[in-house]
Amino acid sequence: MSSAEILEHTPDHEDTIQSYRAVCKSAVFCLVLGLLSGMALLFPVLLLLPAVGLLAGLMALTKLRRYPEELSGRTAAVIGLVLCVSLLVGGVVLHSVVYATEVPEGFQRISFAELQPVPEAPHLPVPPNALELNGKKVFLKGYVYPDGQQYNIKRFILIPDMGTCCFGGQPKLTDMVEVTLRDPLRTIFERRKRRLAGTLTVDTRLKPVSGLGGVYYRLDAEYVR
Repeated sequence: MSSAEILEHTPDHEDTIQSYRAVCKSAVFCLVLGLLSGMALLFPVLLLLPAVGLLAGLMALTKLRRYPEELSGRTAAVIGLVLCVSLLVGGVVLHSVVYATEVPEGFQRISFAELQPVPEAPHLPVPPNALELNGKKVFLKGYVYPDGQQYNIKRFILIPDMGTCCFGGQPKLTDMVEVTLRDPLRTIFERRKRRLAGTLTVDTRLKPVSGLGGVYYRLDAEYVR
């Protein structure tokens, strides 16, 4: 083969550079978040994933339109956007329906935030509004505090999150509710949030609890999910 033929079949260096397009990082990021966003259907806090993914996808499409010769990844961005939008909308609708229908009829929704002491009443270990809940039928969500028992649990401590037991230490006294399930209700220990409904007892005197400092709140539960 002559030198002229070799030069004719050799790719031009500039053509090689022009044919290379970098992958748009925000497009890949959007796709990854879209794939992870399925977890948002289980945990409301993870709705942040598809929300961030949506922003990343829009940013990716903007970059791809602006630099069509330099960037690739449109397919990844579009797939990621479809996943993020679908799961964001679906997650919001799902959790809204659950929130609107999860409280049994005749019960008042409360949270652990309402059970914390307030500066306005430093002489009380519990807030005045919690004292007003004494004897009321309430609905409360939380996690079963691990005490070694796995199955057929009738009495347990309910806590607002798993942080304390996972990292050691005792939960705050106002972050614990002693729950007693009415017969024939029983539960098992697992790391998922529980929904309970029953009659709340509030006392300014600590009730001793084995292995813990004691509780101010007790729940006679007639419903558990």
